[in-house]
Amino acid sequence: MRVPVSWLREYVPLEMPLDELASRLSVASAEVEGIERRGVSEAGGNLDRFLVGRVLEHGKHPNADRLQLCRVDVGEGEPRSIVCGAWNYEAGATVAVALPGAVLPNGIELERRKVRGETSDGLMLAEDEVGLGPDHDGIMLLDDAFEPGSPLAAALPLVEEVLLVESTGNRPDLLSIYGMAREVAALYDLPLGPWPGSGPGPVPAGQVEIEIDDYEGCPRYIGRLFTDVHIAPSPVWLKARLIAAGMRPISNVVDATNYAMLALGNPLHAFDFATVAGRRIVVRRARPGEELRTLDGVDRKLEASDLVIADAERAIALAGIMGGEDTEIGDATSDVLLESANFEPVGIFRSSERLRLRTEGSNRWEKGVDPHLAPHAADLCARLILDMTGASWEADSDVHADLPERPVVRFRPQRADEVSGVETPADAQHGLLRRLGFEVDAERVLTPTWRARDVTREIDVVEEVARFRMDAVPFTLPRRRAMFGSQTRFQRLRRRVEDALAGLGFAEVYTPSLRPDDDTPWKLSEPISVELTALRTSLLPSLVDAAKRNVEAGAGRIALFEIARVYLPADGDLPDEWIRVAGIAEGPFEHAKGVVEALHASLKADAAFEPGERDLFHPGKTAVTAAGVAGELHPGAIDGVWGAFELDLETLFEASREPVAYEDVITYPAIRQDLAFAVGEDVSAGELVAAAREAAGPELREFRPFDVYRGPQVGEGRKSIAFSVAFQSPERTLTEKDAERLRAVIVGELGSRFGADLRA
Repeated sequence: MRVPVSWLREYVPLEMPLDELASRLSVASAEVEGIERRGVSEAGGNLDRFLVGRVLEHGKHPNADRLQLCRVDVGEGEPRSIVCGAWNYEAGATVAVALPGAVLPNGIELERRKVRGETSDGLMLAEDEVGLGPDHDGIMLLDDAFEPGSPLAAALPLVEEVLLVESTGNRPDLLSIYGMAREVAALYDLPLGPWPGSGPGPVPAGQVEIEIDDYEGCPRYIGRLFTDVHIAPSPVWLKARLIAAGMRPISNVVDATNYAMLALGNPLHAFDFATVAGRRIVVRRARPGEELRTLDGVDRKLEASDLVIADAERAIALAGIMGGEDTEIGDATSDVLLESANFEPVGIFRSSERLRLRTEGSNRWEKGVDPHLAPHAADLCARLILDMTGASWEADSDVHADLPERPVVRFRPQRADEVSGVETPADAQHGLLRRLGFEVDAERVLTPTWRARDVTREIDVVEEVARFRMDAVPFTLPRRRAMFGSQTRFQRLRRRVEDALAGLGFAEVYTPSLRPDDDTPWKLSEPISVELTALRTSLLPSLVDAAKRNVEAGAGRIALFEIARVYLPADGDLPDEWIRVAGIAEGPFEHAKGVVEALHASLKADAAFEPGERDLFHPGKTAVTAAGVAGELHPGAIDGVWGAFELDLETLFEASREPVAYEDVITYPAIRQDLAFAVGEDVSAGELVAAAREAAGPELREFRPFDVYRGPQVGEGRKSIAFSVAFQSPERTLTEKDAERLRAVIVGELGSRFGADLRA
């Protein structure tokens, strides 16, 4: 929500610095994300260079057919000569003038200069040149009540400050300028102005024919008919406010509906009544097969759950979301039907989500707008339409069922003190609640209509008091009275993995679970963007993208890891979810393999590697383990030499010997030997180690490879792997005969299974 401060000041006097106001609102009401300053700069007396002027004479430029040469009174005694390209004024017009030395919002500084041989000593301003609107077809024409030489800032909002407010979903009342003013008035105990727009005039006797078929979806519908409407651009002040609040000006009638919505929070809509068949409004659910072309030019297929505004023949608007193209307000419109209604939030939300059509109106309806707000919004909008279009108010109808009662809540001030931990006198609590619109009678609190959805219990009223007392809460740590629960084995080992990788120099990242993949079975039926279309089946592609972004940003010594879910094919309608850890770092194969070995060591698990091939990895520089893969990335995946790994945590933790069981220290000496075996090139050292341990049993304490030899002594296609071997028993001192027996078992097993020849 964008809140122009000049608009806010109309409803509540702001006597405090804006920075202070933003801080207090952020604590008590809604997060203020920043303060935006728009329009003409006030620095260095710049505003003094913008004045009200009056055109004394004007005529065609002697040297240019499309320019005029004017004499303009700016209150200096002698009129100024100004060259102007606009033709929408006559002599005597009151205009906006910027003098030489003025700096426009776009940063251009005006100068006195020659234009086709004639001196131009200033600039008559169009609204877009000072950020007050989009129009550049002509200059701004001001009210003749302003005297030449008057500061232009007194006539137009040249300077605007805007609060950028992010309200929570339970506070639709804060999606309005008046709602924010109510909060400020309560926060600072300031007077709050009356409802804006009250009393547009005598209510006519004529009635608009309105029929509500679904009071659950539409509890209230107010229709007001205006005739002899003149469609034109809105006044500059109104367009400036809409732009500052983040909306685009369109025409006086449409702008009036948007202005009233922003002011009070109740969305409105205007129909060209001449296009309404039967001059009748029906609020109903959509019919089977019914379609509607909305104002954005899209033909939308409706479903029976969609609430529509219809005439005697067809749907003319999606209730609470967007109007129909057939009844759009245009330049030829002369009869306008103003809709100020109330719609049930859940249905609006579902239709908006299904149709993927979100608007300023639907954003408010889905949060729950006060049904008692509709007459106030209708009054404000009606007043604007009457003032800006010269229309006549011909008919008025207000059709509604029983509107919801205001909640009555028991409230005890001492309960608020107990919950908040801050003592507040009962009279002060009651005064605060009254400033927020609550009615208080002893322990009986009557909730205002605009808070009826979310203040229904005593604890809700306590929160209203507590949020305005946050500045009195001392900065203390909570007292620990008890501890509950403990980490599971999976959680403990996951934390061990995170700590190990952080200790190895890796930084943890979080990447989206969605990828632009075409080969995954888990594609989204309605992706949020072309880059996020499917659930990922691997973490590494996301980490590669992250590494590339870091390289492009000029980062060095990049090492990233992530622990997250992947989504793999399954027999049912849902994927199998597996938690994996993946990492990427600058460096060759050996670096990635070393990281995986360190991870296994931190978990007290053995790491066994075998050659393999995987997507993204370099052929011949890839090793697979029981838990996943490690290796060097393919040069086509990312420039440079990069190592990476991806492991399944469940499999990794199954191999862990945590918690470690105590094993007594062996005091008997070990017999150490070196053994070398000649094997085929396709046999890995890991396979030999596993087979030797299986054959020799627990008395083989160590069987570690330390050298590989290839050459004519072992023959072509073969290699020699040397192992450091240790035999040891926890029960006795082994003899040389024991060592020979164990060695013979190992040699026999490796020879029979792998064709291994003992070389030494």
